[in-house]
Amino acid sequence: MEYWNNRYLDNGKIWGTEPSKTALYALKLFKKYDIIKILIPGSGYGRHTKFFSKNEYEVTGIEISETAMNIAKGFDSDSKLILGSVLNMPFNDERYDAIFCHSFLHLLLRNERGLFIEKCYNQLREGGLAFFTVFSEQESSFGRGAKIEENTFESKLYRPTHYFTERDLLDHFKTFSVIETGIIEETESHGGLHTHRLRYIFLQK
Repeated sequence: MEYWNNRYLDNGKIWGTEPSKTALYALKLFKKYDIIKILIPGSGYGRHTKFFSKNEYEVTGIEISETAMNIAKGFDSDSKLILGSVLNMPFNDERYDAIFCHSFLHLLLRNERGLFIEKCYNQLREGGLAFFTVFSEQESSFGRGAKIEENTFESKLYRPTHYFTERDLLDHFKTFSVIETGIIEETESHGGLHTHRLRYIFLQK
């Protein structure tokens, strides 16, 4: 929490105000299904909650950083925003039609990842959908920093990152039915222009 509070204090809307390429692709997939309510764990300063709200979904975002939440409240007035750790879900009795989780799961350690995925599963209605993106082993930062766990490195101080192979990603989501997996290249400009190779997985409960 301290790491992210400081980062948002220093950089504000780090990734800009436009949705990520992965969010655009998730929307394309979601439109094929009967979806009304979307949960976004790790919602940051609200660029994706706002994006899905503007596309006429009922959106709930959960974010641990109070700094990010304060930015989000001034940026996205349409979504329901909850301050808290996703590891403490649920915060309500809602069952969601879909979950969109962008570049968050890889920030958790092994036991936390398992707990988080279980909580996401329980927050979905039967037949509900989930779209996750994670760092892949093809990232340029793979292997940098102290090794914390298998394929998990502290490439930035106080921010361990897990890098997923496809097999690893599938193993994490054994309780779901997998619809689609792949890699999306996401170019970002913060700290200099660079491109992430993100794995995505599209699932159904």
